[in-house]
Amino acid sequence: MARKPNYQFERMERDRQKAVKAAQKAAAKASEKAAQNPDNAGNGEGSAS
Repeated sequence: MARKPNYQFERMERDRQKAVKAAQKAAAKASEKAAQNPDNAGNGEGSAS
């Protein structure tokens, strides 16, 4: 017997999985950018002694 579709839940799951994939892609892009510029790695508060 076929199950009753739950469209709202299925859409929420697709959106959640899409968000996870986008976050992983952004993290990979950020780490690749940091690897390209090792002198700028960890910038922000900086090393102002």
